[in-house]
Amino acid sequence: MSDQLILLWQLFWSFFFIGIFTFGGGYAIMSLIQSEIVIARGWISEATFTDIAAISQMTPGPIGLNCSTYTGYAVLRDAGASVAVSTLGSAAASLAIVLPSFIIMLLIVRFYARAHEGPVFQRVLSALKPAVAGLIGAAALGMIIRVRWTAGVPDFSLLEDNFSSWKSWVLFALATAASLRFKGATVKILLAGALAGLIGFA
Repeated sequence: MSDQLILLWQLFWSFFFIGIFTFGGGYAIMSLIQSEIVIARGWISEATFTDIAAISQMTPGPIGLNCSTYTGYAVLRDAGASVAVSTLGSAAASLAIVLPSFIIMLLIVRFYARAHEGPVFQRVLSALKPAVAGLIGAAALGMIIRVRWTAGVPDFSLLEDNFSSWKSWVLFALATAASLRFKGATVKILLAGALAGLIGFA
């Protein structure tokens, strides 16, 4: 039980750290969660994280918060914790991910009206926007390929758990094309993908 409490504390601080450096919303946060929880900590597998990302996208609410809630539960569950302790993991991760932005917004909201049109503020935003785009792209690629570094040389391999057959690639291509063609139809694309999965992978 003491090991699980230590893990719970580590989980809280990991998500608090992620929350401090999250810029750009839910999709950008996925890359940070993947980097910290999956790669650096090794608490859950890439396949589990992909499942979490898919469920987080399909359920109501912000995807970053949904992902944090589910990841917190999965980390404690995989460590052998009970349902009650795993639920505490969900609560800890959820609280930790929103706490930094809540504190920061309380501190800066009174200064925003005066600073948001200033040149320094605009330069910071100009630098953050491409960085956010890079984080979103990295999160997407991280669900397709695995990168291992050996002596400074990258080794790329396909995440076979996420693309187990040619059907997976067809669904990926169709969903990508539909997202580009029908902007704002995310819910319909998700429902179509779920139906195709039930039929094609039954």
